[in-house]
Amino acid sequence: HEFYVREARRITGRYIFTQHDAMLADGLERAPVHEDSIGVTEWYLDTHACTPRRIEGALEEGKMMLDVETFPGQVPYRAILPQGVDNLLVPVCLSSTHVAWGTIRLEPTWMNLCESAGYAAALSIQNKITPAQLDPELLLLKLAASHVMLSFFNDVDVASDDPRVAAAQYFATKGFFADYNARIDEPLTESVRAAWGKGLTAMREGTLKPMELIKVVRDAEAAASKPMERTRGEALLGMWKTLSTAKAAPKPRSKLTVQPVRSSTAAKVNGKTYDLVVVGGTPGGIACAVRGAREGLSVLLVQHNQHIGGMLTNGLMQWDALYGGPRSPVFNEYAKMIEDYYRETFGEESRQYSAARYTQTHYPMSRFEPSVAEHLFNQLVSAEKNITTLLLHYPAVIQRDGEMLKALTLREYGTTKDITVTGSTYVDATYEGDLAALAKVPYRVGRESREEFGEPHAGKVFTNISGEKGPKDVLEGKLNLHTYGHVQGSIDPTSPFTADGAIQAFNHRFCLSNEPGNIRLPEKPPGYNRDEYVNYNRKGMNAGGLNGKSTFNSAILPGENHAYPDATWPEREKIIARHTNFALGLMWFLQNDESVPAAKREGFRRIGLPLDEYPDSHNLPYELYVREARRIVGRHVFTQHDNMAASGQTRTPIHADSIAFTDWSMDSHDCTTDRRPGYAYDGKLILTEETRPAQIPYRCLLPQGVDNLLVPVCLSATHVAWGAVRLEPVWMQTGEAAGFAAALAKKHQTTPGKLDSDLLVRTLVTNKHFVTFFNELQKHADHPAMPAAQYFGTKGSFPGYDAKLEERGKGLQQQFEAGL
Repeated sequence: HEFYVREARRITGRYIFTQHDAMLADGLERAPVHEDSIGVTEWYLDTHACTPRRIEGALEEGKMMLDVETFPGQVPYRAILPQGVDNLLVPVCLSSTHVAWGTIRLEPTWMNLCESAGYAAALSIQNKITPAQLDPELLLLKLAASHVMLSFFNDVDVASDDPRVAAAQYFATKGFFADYNARIDEPLTESVRAAWGKGLTAMREGTLKPMELIKVVRDAEAAASKPMERTRGEALLGMWKTLSTAKAAPKPRSKLTVQPVRSSTAAKVNGKTYDLVVVGGTPGGIACAVRGAREGLSVLLVQHNQHIGGMLTNGLMQWDALYGGPRSPVFNEYAKMIEDYYRETFGEESRQYSAARYTQTHYPMSRFEPSVAEHLFNQLVSAEKNITTLLLHYPAVIQRDGEMLKALTLREYGTTKDITVTGSTYVDATYEGDLAALAKVPYRVGRESREEFGEPHAGKVFTNISGEKGPKDVLEGKLNLHTYGHVQGSIDPTSPFTADGAIQAFNHRFCLSNEPGNIRLPEKPPGYNRDEYVNYNRKGMNAGGLNGKSTFNSAILPGENHAYPDATWPEREKIIARHTNFALGLMWFLQNDESVPAAKREGFRRIGLPLDEYPDSHNLPYELYVREARRIVGRHVFTQHDNMAASGQTRTPIHADSIAFTDWSMDSHDCTTDRRPGYAYDGKLILTEETRPAQIPYRCLLPQGVDNLLVPVCLSATHVAWGAVRLEPVWMQTGEAAGFAAALAKKHQTTPGKLDSDLLVRTLVTNKHFVTFFNELQKHADHPAMPAAQYFGTKGSFPGYDAKLEERGKGLQQQFEAGL
């Protein structure tokens, strides 16, 4: 009834399937993979004659049969999406070249692709969106669970009900297989486990590049590596279960309206006296204020702009931590609030809830949107009747009488209007250390020399970074932390190692989105200079994480922030504007400059600033990412030695007054643009192997010479050690400890500076505020002997990181309860 039309029109879609997609990829034993594959090709690249012309000894012009060259290929969803139309799917005359058409033009392939198109249409209608707006991940999960072939394997049957097969189909589109053999019954090797773990982390971060991962997997397959008890199929199934099975479409996403924090006017605050004045609405400041309020203190929380939450509100979008368990009451509560929000909003089986869970087995443990972070912080603070929040004010003058701070003058931001308040205890929880500086306490800005504290990595040092995973103790099961994907590379031994005023680079850490209809592309910013970007070494941006959003951490400007810590706010605004415009310029360059390949430009133009984030700030975060500013000189200076295993020991030094612990590696971003041949950075550190979990002494929060000021954020540490301190989970611990200290000081009619630190430590551990790391902590946080182990962990009772509560717990508990 019909003419045999072997070839007619072929659309130009959002991806063009070429001959290369059906041939072995360079250095691999399989064709390229596509993370949005919806079907497979397996016929040879062939074509019948195209014209009657021929030359002697050859077939008709255009006739070919590339049976040797062809290998099974993956067909991307983008190839059936035409450009410029969002509600049309073309699974037959799809987007391909003439040569590649030979492997596509077969009815089994078309039935495969057309059924996938049917699923895509159904999911689009269920979600009230167009096929072009459909999340390919949702589609692939549905297809894999429905026995649709996404990738060819020699050794699995896609029709099988074995759930490992569906998992293999799905992960084959992500680069988890370097050839056509799934080998799901074979033991998983350590090297492949590590490679797959890296891939899973990249998927969760929205940074996966399948063709890069597949080469890592290839090398891991070839490596001599120890087999594990688990099979490859069991590992695939375990990863598969962490993802949504896509049995039902998720609920349509509604935009969150951020609840404002309950705040007071300046007139109502002026002249008042408070038990606790917390300057800085950072996560550490919030934890301090909430704890103080819950202990019965009257609390004033002061923030220089209109939004509390610090970097969790302003683009960080994750918990930077290598330990995934409980830390302190307010931190635990807030982390659970994030989990609960995504579970209640999107469902227990949703990808959003999976991404937001803090108790994950990988870094980063949790992802969340900036608006959600702010919304939940506002709820947390507003629920405390003892907290008065004052926005748009910063410290201008502090009266000091010997060892005591008296009245504090607060200035309305952008004006000269002042008010005065008085606190019994003051807490500087700013990222800049502004109140401490006004109080004339000693502080540092910049790098110490190697000689000052004998720190091996101190001072001006030229370095490289390695892409190896570490630390080895984690990989070998000796330390219950998560691995990190980089370690310290080579260091120039002829570096000067001298002190200077350099601090690690800042950036304006935008939230980016690729959600259609929810983005705006930036315009060329003021002062745009193309030359700044042509050879810039951090060119790139990603989106597609939780609800399509990811963080933009590329646009750093080493050296241009050195004046920031001691600058006035008007001077800081100029530095902030420079960083903002540089980041906007990098986005504009990637999306528009002709030196960027056209295909990449097109991809970058699908990424923009999310319209539902920062609506009152042109969709830009309210604050700059201030990674390092002032650091007070306290009654103990936390150094690199405090964060490394003590000589002859397997753990870091013990501090009897520990009030929190570190778990992140000592690290630093680039500090200047100075370079030496063979070394890529000045001051970039990632001391993954050198660092071990450490105790932070209470003395680090106490400045020299002042007794009623606590500094839990810009605490007393060297530049090198600062890398392990400068994380929001740690600051929420130190901040809450400061809140406990303020309450105890009032109760015992003393000052924080004269407070019995042993009483503080006992109070903390009794309240499950953990002050020392144990390998068992995450699993046995609620063990009745854990408070005792925590307390005696500050007294030197444990030579390592194993508490062994089953053996020692009862005795420790009895000693603790006896007051020993």
